[in-house]
Amino acid sequence: MPRKAGYDLGYDDYGDYDDYGYDEDADEAYGDNPDVDGYVEEETPKVFQTASKPGTWSCPICTFANDEDLSACDICGVLRDPVVSNNGNNKKSGNTMELSSSGISEKKEKVNQLPSKNKLKAPSASVPEVGQPSSYGRNGSSLDDDNLQTLNNSFNKVKMSAGSGSSQNRVSTQKAKSVSPYKPEKWMLPEQDGKLTQLNLAIVGHVDSGKSTLSGRLLNLLGRISQKEMHKYEKEAKQQGKGSFAFAWAMDESAEERERGITMTVGVAYFDSKKYHVVVLDSPGHKDFVPNMISGATQADAAILVIDASMGAFEAGIDANGGQTREHAQLIRSFGVDQVIVAVNKMDVVGYAKERFDSIKSQLGLFLRSCGFKDSFLSWIPLSAMENQNLVTAASDARLSSWYEGPYLLDAVDSLQPPVRDVSKPLRMPICDFIKSQSLGQLAVSGKLESGALRNGSKVMVLPYGDVATVRTIERDSKPCSVARSGDNVAVSLQGIDANRVMAGGVLCHPDFPVAIASCFELKVLVLDVVMPILIGSQIEFHVHHAKEAARVKKIVSLLDQKTGKVSKKAPRCLTSKQSALIEVNLDAAVCVEEFSECRALGRVFLRSSGRTIAVGIITRIIE
Repeated sequence: MPRKAGYDLGYDDYGDYDDYGYDEDADEAYGDNPDVDGYVEEETPKVFQTASKPGTWSCPICTFANDEDLSACDICGVLRDPVVSNNGNNKKSGNTMELSSSGISEKKEKVNQLPSKNKLKAPSASVPEVGQPSSYGRNGSSLDDDNLQTLNNSFNKVKMSAGSGSSQNRVSTQKAKSVSPYKPEKWMLPEQDGKLTQLNLAIVGHVDSGKSTLSGRLLNLLGRISQKEMHKYEKEAKQQGKGSFAFAWAMDESAEERERGITMTVGVAYFDSKKYHVVVLDSPGHKDFVPNMISGATQADAAILVIDASMGAFEAGIDANGGQTREHAQLIRSFGVDQVIVAVNKMDVVGYAKERFDSIKSQLGLFLRSCGFKDSFLSWIPLSAMENQNLVTAASDARLSSWYEGPYLLDAVDSLQPPVRDVSKPLRMPICDFIKSQSLGQLAVSGKLESGALRNGSKVMVLPYGDVATVRTIERDSKPCSVARSGDNVAVSLQGIDANRVMAGGVLCHPDFPVAIASCFELKVLVLDVVMPILIGSQIEFHVHHAKEAARVKKIVSLLDQKTGKVSKKAPRCLTSKQSALIEVNLDAAVCVEEFSECRALGRVFLRSSGRTIAVGIITRIIE
């Protein structure tokens, strides 16, 4: 899967402009203390005289002695020669300039008017609003209309410079909300056409537990793989000395996967049951390919957790140090999957022993309940994929049928509750992968529609770059279709966009309702089994839908009580296993996300470090 390109949307920091306005010390000196020299209690304005030194001119606002060659005050920026007043005479505020027959002579003295004590403004109004300037300057002196206009211009420049430094970046990262609320069109609503409901089913579990073999056997029994193709797979597998991998090769198609004997990417296949059109997502079980497993299994509505029943294999998968059964169970629960079929595979290796099945069910059931799974949504099926026992029909081996009378695997799939599809919200389709054809000039992206709908000719915005493209064709299950709705796994051909502006981890969305693009978030996380505590500044991998970025823990806001969700401790120093917390993270590059309350699929995150998942959580706030 292509690595997401880095693009940094940094922001400049600006200080607060809080030094505009008069000083409180000046108020104390001139307004409240009649004994201060130069202060006289009168009803008329007080006069404070300051003489300019030779070679300098005095600012009419702050009275600073500026060099002769300066045209504006070096302190407050007020012009030395302001605009002439509207009264039509030649009087100017500040240093007045008089024309004479001999040239220009400058007055050497300047008088600043101070207001009376009862007219002095309160010190709270330090920065006047634009268009409503204060009546007094920095030191409380009275200003005429020309100087007020000059001050307004200065303040406007200050505010523009403070706010414009990162305006372009800010526009690209903030969520541009449409004025009118989103309303789905009539064609977007699901049709009651008698078609089977689509169910995205993830096959997960520890490495070598038989996930690909189980998937291949199901496809063969249901007619998705012909006998001719199976004969070909068996022949090729025997030639490489891996005859038992024939069914797995139906899902593991790449040469590297077949040579190593492990699944490395998510395989996608389809079959129909009585109730569902099932999309099989065969996920890799090796710990090195957990990021690929996350990318594929985030699309799941339900899951089959495959367990190796052979002695020592189950114990290795459930082990806290590197057991992928444990990690996969925690991950699929974090994906929002609450319905799980636990397929205890390879029962033929242990002679279909009921004691072994009960032991696995007891130990694993305790762990699954701790992950948040409910017993009512768990199904336990003992089976053997190699010997075709308890897959699409009831078990024929007496060693199994003598004590197990529950449903077989395909029957358990049909007993799952149908997933809820959201077509009432704008289009959201995270890009899982993309294919570009240089010769034909075509570009296709694939993924699952999390919300909304698509049809041929629709305009879509491709984020993070924000280009608008047109939907050329749509394929579902490798067959063309005219409309795709929420929940469908599709390949969408686009036109009118450069292929270099599309990436895995991007999002197709409605042009008027784009998702947010940001690099700083507040997360509510649950820490898993970790060896080292999570500290402020810890370097982590940040996973959200199909995007992965390097990140850093910026702040640990608080610890949360897992039962009530209330804050139990503010600003803890670190996070340890099984703790819930609010944290802030900074990413090296921005990603397309939504708050969890807006879109669950784009708001679930996974934090990994040193090849292990250390925390799972949701985005509670996007920090601009």
